[in-house]
Amino acid sequence: MFDTLQERFGEVVKSLRGQARLTEDNIKESLREVRKALLEADVALPVVRSFVEQVREQALGAEVTKSLTPGQVLIKLVNDQLVSLMGEANEELELNTQPPAIILMAGLQGSGKTTSSAKLARFLQERHKKRVMLASCDVYRPAAIDQLRTLAGEVNATFFPSASTDQPLDIARQATEAARKQFQDVLIIDTAGRLGIDEAMMEEIRALHAALHPIETLFVVDSMTGQDAANTAKAFDDALPLTGVILTKADGDARGGAALSIRQITGKPIKFLGIGEKTAALEPFHPDRVASRILGMGDVVSLVEDMQQKVDQEKAEKLAKKLHKGGGFDLADFRDQLQQMNKLGGMGELMDKLPGMGQLPDKVRQQVNSNNDLSKFIAIVDSMTPKERAFPNIIKGSRRRRIAMGSGTQVQDVNKLLKQFTQMQKMMKKMKGGGMAKLMRQMQGRIPGGFPPGGGGFPPGGGFPPGGGMLS
Repeated sequence: MFDTLQERFGEVVKSLRGQARLTEDNIKESLREVRKALLEADVALPVVRSFVEQVREQALGAEVTKSLTPGQVLIKLVNDQLVSLMGEANEELELNTQPPAIILMAGLQGSGKTTSSAKLARFLQERHKKRVMLASCDVYRPAAIDQLRTLAGEVNATFFPSASTDQPLDIARQATEAARKQFQDVLIIDTAGRLGIDEAMMEEIRALHAALHPIETLFVVDSMTGQDAANTAKAFDDALPLTGVILTKADGDARGGAALSIRQITGKPIKFLGIGEKTAALEPFHPDRVASRILGMGDVVSLVEDMQQKVDQEKAEKLAKKLHKGGGFDLADFRDQLQQMNKLGGMGELMDKLPGMGQLPDKVRQQVNSNNDLSKFIAIVDSMTPKERAFPNIIKGSRRRRIAMGSGTQVQDVNKLLKQFTQMQKMMKKMKGGGMAKLMRQMQGRIPGGFPPGGGGFPPGGGFPPGGGMLS
Protein backbone atom coordinates (compact mmCIF):
# COMPACT_ATOMS: atom_id res chain seq x y z
CA MET A 1 0.00 0.00 0.00
CA PHE A 2 1.10 3.61 -0.67
CA ASP A 3 3.79 2.54 -3.17
CA THR A 4 2.99 5.51 -5.43
CA LEU A 5 3.24 8.04 -2.61
CA GLN A 6 6.46 6.51 -1.26
CA GLU A 7 8.11 6.83 -4.65
CA ARG A 8 6.97 10.39 -5.31
CA PHE A 9 7.75 11.71 -1.83
CA GLY A 10 11.21 10.16 -2.14
CA GLU A 11 11.74 12.18 -5.33
CA VAL A 12 10.64 15.36 -3.56
CA VAL A 13 13.28 14.90 -0.85
CA LYS A 14 15.96 14.18 -3.47
CA SER A 15 15.08 17.43 -5.25
CA LEU A 16 15.91 19.39 -2.08
CA ARG A 17 19.38 17.89 -1.67
CA GLY A 18 22.07 20.54 -1.80
CA GLN A 19 19.66 23.28 -0.81
CA ALA A 20 20.90 25.36 2.12
CA ARG A 21 17.44 26.28 3.36
CA LEU A 22 13.75 26.24 2.57
CA THR A 23 12.76 29.17 0.36
CA GLU A 24 9.50 30.18 -1.22
CA ASP A 25 10.82 29.02 -4.60
CA ASN A 26 12.00 25.53 -3.65
CA ILE A 27 8.94 25.03 -1.41
CA LYS A 28 6.69 25.95 -4.33
CA GLU A 29 8.33 23.38 -6.62
CA SER A 30 8.36 20.67 -3.93
CA LEU A 31 4.72 21.21 -3.04
CA ARG A 32 3.78 21.02 -6.72
CA GLU A 33 5.25 17.51 -6.68
CA VAL A 34 3.49 16.68 -3.40
CA ARG A 35 0.21 17.83 -4.96
CA LYS A 36 0.81 15.62 -8.02
CA ALA A 37 1.66 12.66 -5.80
CA LEU A 38 -1.55 13.02 -3.80
CA LEU A 39 -3.70 13.40 -6.92
CA GLU A 40 -2.06 10.34 -8.49
CA ALA A 41 -2.87 8.45 -5.29
CA ASP A 42 -6.55 9.33 -5.93
CA VAL A 43 -6.87 11.56 -2.89
CA ALA A 44 -9.96 13.80 -3.08
CA LEU A 45 -9.18 17.24 -4.54
CA PRO A 46 -10.49 19.28 -1.54
CA VAL A 47 -8.30 17.17 0.74
CA VAL A 48 -5.25 17.76 -1.51
CA ARG A 49 -5.80 21.52 -1.55
CA SER A 50 -6.12 21.73 2.21
CA PHE A 51 -3.12 19.45 2.76
CA VAL A 52 -0.77 21.38 0.46
CA GLU A 53 -1.83 24.75 1.87
CA GLN A 54 -1.24 23.61 5.46
CA VAL A 55 2.24 22.29 4.63
CA ARG A 56 3.09 25.47 2.68
CA GLU A 57 2.16 27.75 5.56
CA GLN A 58 4.20 25.72 8.02
CA ALA A 59 7.19 25.34 5.67
CA LEU A 60 7.53 29.08 5.11
CA GLY A 61 7.74 29.62 8.84
CA ALA A 62 10.00 26.65 9.58
CA GLU A 63 13.53 27.21 10.83
CA VAL A 64 16.09 24.70 9.62
CA THR A 65 18.30 23.75 12.55
CA LYS A 66 21.92 22.68 12.15
CA SER A 67 20.96 19.03 12.53
CA LEU A 68 18.24 19.08 9.86
CA THR A 69 18.41 19.50 6.10
CA PRO A 70 15.61 21.26 4.16
CA GLY A 71 14.46 17.86 2.90
CA GLN A 72 14.21 16.51 6.43
CA VAL A 73 12.24 19.56 7.55
CA LEU A 74 9.77 19.18 4.70
CA ILE A 75 9.37 15.46 5.39
CA LYS A 76 8.66 16.21 9.05
CA LEU A 77 6.03 18.78 8.07
CA VAL A 78 4.45 16.37 5.58
CA ASN A 79 4.53 13.59 8.19
CA ASP A 80 2.81 15.78 10.79
CA GLN A 81 0.16 16.83 8.29
CA LEU A 82 -0.46 13.21 7.19
CA VAL A 83 -0.97 12.20 10.83
CA SER A 84 -3.34 15.14 11.36
CA LEU A 85 -5.23 14.28 8.17
CA MET A 86 -5.75 10.64 9.16
CA GLY A 87 -6.74 11.28 12.76
CA GLU A 88 -3.72 11.71 15.11
CA ALA A 89 -4.04 8.34 16.92
CA ASN A 90 -5.69 4.93 16.68
CA GLU A 91 -9.30 5.00 17.84
CA GLU A 92 -10.15 1.71 19.49
CA LEU A 93 -13.55 0.06 19.47
CA GLU A 94 -15.90 1.25 22.20
CA LEU A 95 -16.97 -1.92 24.00
CA ASN A 96 -17.65 -0.47 27.44
CA THR A 97 -21.34 -1.32 27.70
CA GLN A 98 -23.69 -3.93 29.13
CA PRO A 99 -22.87 -7.19 27.27
CA PRO A 100 -23.33 -8.06 24.57
CA ALA A 101 -21.68 -5.05 22.90
CA ILE A 102 -23.29 -4.98 19.45
CA ILE A 103 -21.23 -4.14 16.36
CA LEU A 104 -23.20 -3.50 13.17
CA MET A 105 -21.31 -4.00 9.90
CA ALA A 106 -22.45 -1.87 6.94
CA GLY A 107 -21.24 -1.45 3.35
CA LEU A 108 -21.76 -2.18 -0.32
CA GLN A 109 -21.80 -5.66 -1.80
CA GLY A 110 -18.31 -6.97 -2.43
CA SER A 111 -16.64 -4.63 0.06
CA GLY A 112 -15.65 -7.51 2.33
CA LYS A 113 -18.18 -7.18 5.17
CA THR A 114 -18.56 -10.90 5.84
CA THR A 115 -14.83 -11.63 5.84
CA SER A 116 -14.17 -8.52 7.94
CA SER A 117 -16.79 -9.66 10.46
CA ALA A 118 -14.87 -12.90 10.99
CA LYS A 119 -11.51 -11.10 11.09
CA LEU A 120 -12.87 -8.72 13.72
CA ALA A 121 -14.20 -11.64 15.77
CA ARG A 122 -10.76 -13.26 15.70
CA PHE A 123 -9.08 -9.96 16.64
CA LEU A 124 -11.38 -9.43 19.63
CA GLN A 125 -10.91 -12.99 20.82
CA GLU A 126 -7.13 -13.05 20.50
CA ARG A 127 -6.22 -9.49 21.47
CA HIS A 128 -8.98 -8.65 23.96
CA LYS A 129 -10.00 -12.12 25.18
CA LYS A 130 -13.67 -11.48 24.35
CA ARG A 131 -16.35 -14.10 23.76
CA VAL A 132 -17.79 -13.29 20.33
CA MET A 133 -20.94 -14.32 18.49
CA LEU A 134 -21.45 -13.79 14.74
CA ALA A 135 -24.85 -13.46 13.07
CA SER A 136 -25.82 -12.85 9.43
CA CYS A 137 -28.79 -10.69 8.41
CA ASP A 138 -27.89 -11.00 4.71
CA VAL A 139 -30.88 -13.02 3.49
CA TYR A 140 -30.48 -11.88 -0.14
CA ARG A 141 -27.04 -12.97 -1.28
CA PRO A 142 -26.84 -16.71 -2.03
CA ALA A 143 -24.70 -18.59 0.50
CA ALA A 144 -23.95 -15.44 2.55
CA ILE A 145 -25.15 -17.12 5.74
CA ASP A 146 -23.20 -20.29 4.97
CA GLN A 147 -20.07 -18.24 4.30
CA LEU A 148 -20.27 -16.58 7.71
CA ARG A 149 -20.99 -19.93 9.38
CA THR A 150 -17.82 -21.39 7.81
CA LEU A 151 -15.70 -18.37 8.79
CA ALA A 152 -17.08 -18.45 12.34
CA GLY A 153 -15.87 -22.04 12.58
CA GLU A 154 -12.41 -21.02 11.33
CA VAL A 155 -12.00 -18.35 14.01
CA ASN A 156 -13.70 -20.41 16.77
CA ALA A 157 -16.47 -17.84 17.29
CA THR A 158 -20.05 -18.73 18.19
CA PHE A 159 -22.41 -18.62 15.20
CA PHE A 160 -26.09 -17.74 15.48
CA PRO A 161 -27.98 -19.80 12.85
CA SER A 162 -30.32 -18.04 10.45
CA ALA A 163 -31.98 -18.81 7.10
CA SER A 164 -32.69 -16.91 3.89
CA THR A 165 -36.41 -17.19 4.65
CA ASP A 166 -36.03 -15.21 7.91
CA GLN A 167 -36.56 -11.47 8.27
CA PRO A 168 -33.38 -9.44 9.02
CA LEU A 169 -34.97 -7.70 12.02
CA ASP A 170 -36.08 -11.01 13.50
CA ILE A 171 -32.60 -12.48 13.06
CA ALA A 172 -31.00 -9.48 14.77
CA ARG A 173 -33.37 -9.52 17.75
CA GLN A 174 -33.08 -13.30 18.24
CA ALA A 175 -29.28 -13.16 17.95
CA THR A 176 -29.15 -10.41 20.59
CA GLU A 177 -31.24 -12.48 22.97
CA ALA A 178 -29.13 -15.60 22.32
CA ALA A 179 -25.89 -13.65 22.89
CA ARG A 180 -27.27 -12.34 26.18
CA LYS A 181 -28.30 -15.79 27.39
CA GLN A 182 -24.94 -17.30 26.39
CA PHE A 183 -23.00 -14.50 28.14
CA GLN A 184 -21.27 -13.40 24.96
CA ASP A 185 -19.20 -10.22 25.30
CA VAL A 186 -19.65 -9.07 21.70
CA LEU A 187 -22.24 -9.67 18.98
CA ILE A 188 -21.18 -8.84 15.41
CA ILE A 189 -24.08 -8.42 12.96
CA ASP A 190 -23.26 -8.84 9.26
CA THR A 191 -25.80 -6.97 7.12
CA ALA A 192 -26.79 -7.18 3.47
CA GLY A 193 -25.01 -5.09 0.86
CA ARG A 194 -26.05 -3.87 -2.56
CA LEU A 195 -24.20 -3.08 -5.77
CA GLY A 196 -25.08 0.58 -5.23
CA ILE A 197 -26.59 2.84 -2.61
CA ASP A 198 -30.38 2.49 -2.76
CA GLU A 199 -33.13 3.65 -0.43
CA ALA A 200 -34.44 0.15 0.31
CA MET A 201 -31.02 -0.93 1.58
CA MET A 202 -30.66 2.21 3.66
CA GLU A 203 -34.11 1.82 5.16
CA GLU A 204 -33.41 -1.76 6.19
CA ILE A 205 -30.12 -0.95 7.89
CA ARG A 206 -31.65 2.11 9.57
CA ALA A 207 -34.35 -0.18 11.00
CA LEU A 208 -31.68 -2.60 12.23
CA HIS A 209 -29.78 0.24 13.85
CA ALA A 210 -32.90 1.58 15.57
CA ALA A 211 -33.80 -1.86 16.93
CA LEU A 212 -30.31 -2.86 18.09
CA HIS A 213 -28.79 0.42 19.29
CA PRO A 214 -25.27 -0.86 18.41
CA ILE A 215 -22.37 0.64 20.29
CA GLU A 216 -20.30 0.50 17.07
CA THR A 217 -21.54 0.90 13.49
CA LEU A 218 -18.62 0.18 11.17
CA PHE A 219 -18.59 0.98 7.48
CA VAL A 220 -16.61 -1.58 5.47
CA VAL A 221 -15.20 -0.23 2.21
CA ASP A 222 -12.78 -1.40 -0.48
CA SER A 223 -9.67 0.82 -0.43
CA MET A 224 -9.04 0.16 -4.12
CA THR A 225 -12.03 2.35 -5.03
CA GLY A 226 -9.93 5.39 -4.00
CA GLN A 227 -11.75 8.62 -3.27
CA ASP A 228 -15.02 6.93 -4.25
CA ALA A 229 -14.61 5.01 -1.00
CA ALA A 230 -14.70 8.28 0.92
CA ASN A 231 -17.73 9.53 -1.01
CA THR A 232 -19.62 6.27 -0.40
CA ALA A 233 -18.73 6.44 3.30
CA LYS A 234 -20.11 10.00 3.39
CA ALA A 235 -23.39 8.84 1.81
CA PHE A 236 -23.71 6.07 4.40
CA ASP A 237 -22.85 8.43 7.23
CA ASP A 238 -25.59 10.82 6.12
CA ALA A 239 -28.11 7.98 6.45
CA LEU A 240 -26.61 6.14 9.39
CA PRO A 241 -24.62 7.27 12.46
CA LEU A 242 -21.30 5.57 11.66
CA THR A 243 -18.66 5.26 14.37
CA GLY A 244 -15.76 4.17 12.22
CA VAL A 245 -14.44 2.59 9.02
CA ILE A 246 -12.74 -0.69 8.11
CA LEU A 247 -10.64 -0.24 4.97
CA THR A 248 -10.33 -3.59 3.16
CA LYS A 249 -7.97 -4.87 0.46
CA ALA A 250 -5.32 -2.38 1.55
CA ASP A 251 -2.59 -4.84 0.51
CA GLY A 252 -3.72 -4.58 -3.12
CA ASP A 253 -3.97 -0.78 -3.17
CA ALA A 254 -0.75 0.88 -4.33
CA ARG A 255 -2.24 4.38 -4.15
CA GLY A 256 -3.79 4.87 -0.72
CA GLY A 257 -6.20 7.67 -1.67
CA ALA A 258 -9.03 6.24 0.42
CA ALA A 259 -6.97 6.17 3.61
CA LEU A 260 -6.04 9.84 3.15
CA SER A 261 -9.52 11.05 2.19
CA ILE A 262 -12.01 9.24 4.44
CA ARG A 263 -11.39 11.02 7.74
CA GLN A 264 -11.41 14.48 6.15
CA ILE A 265 -14.58 13.88 4.12
CA THR A 266 -16.64 11.92 6.66
CA GLY A 267 -15.18 12.99 9.98
CA LYS A 268 -15.14 9.31 10.94
CA PRO A 269 -11.94 7.47 11.94
CA ILE A 270 -10.48 4.50 10.11
CA LYS A 271 -10.30 1.88 12.86
CA PHE A 272 -8.90 -1.13 10.97
CA LEU A 273 -7.05 -2.07 7.79
CA GLY A 274 -7.76 -5.36 6.01
CA ILE A 275 -4.41 -6.47 4.59
CA GLY A 276 -5.11 -9.89 3.09
CA GLU A 277 -7.59 -12.72 2.74
CA LYS A 278 -6.62 -14.70 5.85
CA THR A 279 -8.70 -14.23 9.00
CA ALA A 280 -5.61 -12.91 10.82
CA ALA A 281 -5.10 -10.18 8.21
CA LEU A 282 -6.67 -7.30 10.12
CA GLU A 283 -4.66 -4.63 11.90
CA PRO A 284 -5.61 -1.53 13.90
CA PHE A 285 -5.16 1.70 11.93
CA HIS A 286 -2.45 3.90 13.50
CA PRO A 287 -2.16 7.20 11.57
CA ASP A 288 1.37 7.90 12.82
CA ARG A 289 2.61 4.47 11.75
CA VAL A 290 0.88 4.70 8.37
CA ALA A 291 2.42 8.14 7.79
CA SER A 292 5.83 6.67 8.60
CA ARG A 293 5.29 3.91 6.03
CA ILE A 294 4.14 6.40 3.38
CA LEU A 295 7.36 8.36 3.84
CA GLY A 296 9.53 5.23 3.58
CA MET A 297 10.49 5.13 7.26
CA GLY A 298 8.91 1.74 7.93
CA ASP A 299 6.73 0.66 10.82
CA VAL A 300 8.93 -1.20 13.25
CA VAL A 301 6.44 -0.85 16.13
CA SER A 302 3.78 -2.81 14.21
CA LEU A 303 6.39 -5.36 13.15
CA VAL A 304 7.37 -5.99 16.77
CA GLU A 305 3.71 -6.25 17.77
CA ASP A 306 3.14 -8.78 14.98
CA MET A 307 6.02 -10.88 16.23
CA GLN A 308 4.74 -10.80 19.79
CA GLN A 309 1.26 -11.82 18.65
CA LYS A 310 1.98 -14.32 15.89
CA VAL A 311 5.37 -15.88 16.53
CA ASP A 312 5.48 -19.07 18.58
CA GLN A 313 7.78 -17.91 21.37
CA GLU A 314 8.10 -21.41 22.82
CA LYS A 315 9.42 -22.82 19.54
CA ALA A 316 11.76 -19.86 19.09
CA GLU A 317 13.16 -20.32 22.60
CA LYS A 318 13.57 -24.07 22.05
CA LEU A 319 15.52 -23.52 18.83
CA ALA A 320 17.68 -20.82 20.44
CA LYS A 321 18.61 -23.19 23.28
CA LYS A 322 19.31 -26.01 20.82
CA LEU A 323 21.67 -23.83 18.79
CA HIS A 324 23.31 -22.42 21.90
CA LYS A 325 24.18 -25.95 23.03
CA GLY A 326 25.64 -26.77 19.63
CA GLY A 327 22.71 -28.74 18.26
CA GLY A 328 22.37 -28.97 14.50
CA PHE A 329 19.89 -26.90 12.48
CA ASP A 330 17.85 -29.38 10.41
CA LEU A 331 15.05 -29.13 7.86
CA ALA A 332 12.37 -29.50 10.53
CA ASP A 333 13.76 -26.36 12.20
CA PHE A 334 13.89 -24.65 8.82
CA ARG A 335 10.22 -25.50 8.20
CA ASP A 336 9.34 -23.94 11.57
CA GLN A 337 11.09 -20.73 10.48
CA LEU A 338 9.15 -20.71 7.20
CA GLN A 339 5.88 -21.18 9.06
CA GLN A 340 6.72 -18.34 11.43
CA MET A 341 7.43 -16.01 8.53
CA ASN A 342 4.21 -17.13 6.82
CA LYS A 343 2.28 -16.11 9.95
CA LEU A 344 3.82 -12.65 9.70
CA GLY A 345 2.46 -12.22 6.16
CA GLY A 346 5.53 -13.26 4.21
CA MET A 347 8.60 -11.29 3.19
CA GLY A 348 6.63 -8.74 1.16
CA GLU A 349 4.58 -7.72 4.19
CA LEU A 350 7.70 -7.57 6.37
CA MET A 351 9.51 -5.41 3.84
CA ASP A 352 6.72 -2.82 3.96
CA LYS A 353 7.37 -2.37 7.69
CA LEU A 354 11.16 -2.12 7.54
CA PRO A 355 12.80 1.32 7.23
CA GLY A 356 14.26 2.10 3.83
CA MET A 357 12.57 -0.77 1.98
CA GLY A 358 10.59 1.65 -0.17
CA GLN A 359 13.89 2.79 -1.71
CA LEU A 360 14.71 -0.65 -3.10
CA PRO A 361 14.41 -0.89 -6.89
CA ASP A 362 11.02 -2.08 -8.15
CA LYS A 363 12.68 -5.09 -9.79
CA VAL A 364 14.07 -6.28 -6.46
CA ARG A 365 10.76 -5.76 -4.64
CA GLN A 366 8.90 -7.69 -7.34
CA GLN A 367 11.40 -10.55 -7.12
CA VAL A 368 10.93 -10.81 -3.37
CA ASN A 369 7.15 -10.73 -3.60
CA SER A 370 6.97 -13.15 -6.53
CA ASN A 371 9.31 -15.58 -4.79
CA ASN A 372 7.52 -15.34 -1.48
CA ASP A 373 5.45 -18.47 -1.90
CA LEU A 374 6.36 -19.86 1.50
CA SER A 375 3.56 -22.42 1.41
CA LYS A 376 5.27 -24.14 -1.52
CA PHE A 377 8.49 -24.59 0.44
CA ILE A 378 6.66 -25.77 3.53
CA ALA A 379 4.92 -28.38 1.36
CA ILE A 380 8.29 -29.56 0.05
CA VAL A 381 9.64 -30.17 3.56
CA ASP A 382 6.35 -31.86 4.53
CA SER A 383 6.88 -34.32 1.66
CA MET A 384 10.18 -35.49 3.13
CA THR A 385 10.58 -38.41 5.52
CA PRO A 386 11.67 -37.70 9.13
CA LYS A 387 15.07 -39.16 8.26
CA GLU A 388 15.46 -36.82 5.26
CA ARG A 389 14.58 -33.79 7.41
CA ALA A 390 17.16 -34.82 10.01
CA PHE A 391 19.87 -35.75 7.47
CA PRO A 392 19.45 -33.55 4.35
CA ASN A 393 22.68 -34.85 2.81
CA ILE A 394 20.94 -38.09 1.83
CA ILE A 395 18.50 -36.24 -0.45
CA LYS A 396 19.90 -37.10 -3.87
CA GLY A 397 18.38 -37.40 -7.37
CA SER A 398 15.65 -40.03 -6.90
CA ARG A 399 14.63 -38.65 -3.50
CA ARG A 400 14.40 -35.13 -4.94
CA ARG A 401 12.10 -36.35 -7.73
CA ARG A 402 9.88 -38.16 -5.21
CA ILE A 403 9.70 -35.10 -2.94
CA ALA A 404 8.83 -32.85 -5.89
CA MET A 405 6.01 -35.17 -6.99
CA GLY A 406 4.70 -35.48 -3.44
CA SER A 407 4.59 -31.71 -2.93
CA GLY A 408 3.24 -30.85 -6.38
CA THR A 409 6.37 -28.86 -7.26
CA GLN A 410 9.34 -29.11 -9.61
CA VAL A 411 12.75 -30.65 -8.89
CA GLN A 412 14.19 -27.16 -9.41
CA ASP A 413 12.07 -25.94 -6.50
CA VAL A 414 13.44 -28.71 -4.28
CA ASN A 415 16.98 -27.81 -5.35
CA LYS A 416 16.36 -24.16 -4.59
CA LEU A 417 14.97 -24.94 -1.16
CA LEU A 418 17.93 -27.15 -0.26
CA LYS A 419 20.32 -24.42 -1.38
CA GLN A 420 18.59 -21.88 0.85
CA PHE A 421 18.60 -24.35 3.72
CA THR A 422 22.35 -24.91 3.35
CA GLN A 423 22.96 -21.16 3.53
CA MET A 424 20.76 -20.84 6.60
CA GLN A 425 22.46 -23.85 8.22
CA LYS A 426 25.86 -22.21 7.81
CA MET A 427 24.55 -19.08 9.54
CA MET A 428 23.05 -21.04 12.38
CA LYS A 429 26.38 -22.77 13.05
CA LYS A 430 27.81 -19.36 13.91
CA MET A 431 25.31 -19.11 16.76
CA LYS A 432 26.82 -21.97 18.75
CA GLY A 433 27.93 -20.95 22.23
CA GLY A 434 26.37 -17.50 22.03
CA GLY A 435 27.69 -16.53 18.63
CA MET A 436 24.54 -14.59 17.71
CA ALA A 437 26.01 -11.22 18.69
CA LYS A 438 29.16 -11.97 16.70
CA LEU A 439 27.09 -12.97 13.67
CA MET A 440 25.03 -9.78 13.83
CA ARG A 441 28.21 -7.67 14.03
CA GLN A 442 29.57 -9.44 10.98
CA MET A 443 26.34 -8.92 9.08
CA GLN A 444 25.96 -5.31 10.26
CA GLY A 445 22.21 -5.63 9.87
CA ARG A 446 22.46 -7.14 6.41
CA ILE A 447 20.22 -9.90 5.14
CA PRO A 448 22.02 -12.97 3.79
CA GLY A 449 22.05 -13.36 0.02
CA GLY A 450 19.38 -15.72 -1.23
CA PHE A 451 17.03 -15.35 1.74
CA PRO A 452 14.00 -15.38 1.90
CA PRO A 453 13.50 -18.92 0.63
CA GLY A 454 13.14 -18.90 -3.11
CA GLY A 455 16.06 -16.57 -3.69
CA GLY A 456 15.57 -14.94 -7.01
CA GLY A 457 18.05 -12.16 -6.51
CA PHE A 458 17.16 -10.47 -3.23
CA PRO A 459 20.49 -8.82 -2.44
CA PRO A 460 22.43 -8.25 0.77
CA GLY A 461 21.53 -5.04 2.57
CA GLY A 462 17.86 -5.66 3.31
CA GLY A 463 18.19 -5.28 7.05
CA PHE A 464 16.22 -8.27 8.31
CA PRO A 465 17.92 -10.50 10.88
CA PRO A 466 18.72 -14.13 10.14
CA GLY A 467 16.05 -16.67 10.88
CA GLY A 468 13.32 -14.19 10.05
CA GLY A 469 13.73 -12.49 13.43
CA MET A 470 12.17 -15.46 15.18
CA LEU A 471 15.07 -16.26 17.50
CA SER A 472 14.81 -14.65 20.90
